[in-house]
Amino acid sequence: MNVIFLGPPGAGKGTQAQKICAKLNIPQISTGDILRRAIKDGTETGLKAKSYIDAGKLVPDEVIIDIVKERLAMEDCAGGYILDGFPRTVPQAEALSTFADIDSVIELAVEDQVLVNRLSGRRVCLNCGATYHISMLNGREECSVCGEKLVQRADDKAETVLNRLTVYHDQTAPLIGFYEARGLLKKIDGDQGMDNTFAAILKALGAEA
Repeated sequence: MNVIFLGPPGAGKGTQAQKICAKLNIPQISTGDILRRAIKDGTETGLKAKSYIDAGKLVPDEVIIDIVKERLAMEDCAGGYILDGFPRTVPQAEALSTFADIDSVIELAVEDQVLVNRLSGRRVCLNCGATYHISMLNGREECSVCGEKLVQRADDKAETVLNRLTVYHDQTAPLIGFYEARGLLKKIDGDQGMDNTFAAILKALGAEA
C-alpha cells in the first residue's frame, strides 16, 4: 500500500505515519531523512543536493524528485510505504505520478488556531530530544528523562508557526484538490486525540485493527 500523508505543520503527520508504518510493516519515507541519507551516502543526487545546501540555496524540485525516486526503488519499499513531506507542490505530485502508483492520500485536517496552540506550547530537550507540551508540564522546565533545561525552538514560536501555516496554505494545500480530483483523498479529523485519529486512518485505509 503506497500512501501519502498531507497536513499542516503540527497536524501529527510524523507521529501517525510512524504508528501506521509499524502496524502495516512498511517504511516511512520522510524527504528530510532521505535527503540527509543521500548526502551521507554520497550518491550522485545527494552530492547535487549538498552543493545547493552548502551554498545556502533551496534544493530544486528536480533534485528532490530524483532522490525520492531513488529511495522508492529500494527493496524495502516493494510492499508499500508512507510518504511524509513529499510532494509539497502540485508539480512535485505530477512528477511523482510518473514513477509511483499512489493508493491513498491521507489529509490530516486541523484548524490553524489549534495548531498554533499545539506548536507554540511545545518544549524540547536539546540534549536527548524528548518533547513536551506546556499543558502537561505543570510549570516544570527540566526534562524528566535527562534533567536538562527545556527550550522553545525558534520555529515553534507563534509568529513563526503562523508564517509556516501561510506557506502551507499557499503551496501545499492545492495538493488536496489535486488528489481529490483523482479520487485518492481521504480527509481525517486530526483533532480527535491520537488514538482516535490512528483508528480513523486505519479505517480509511481499509486496515482496521
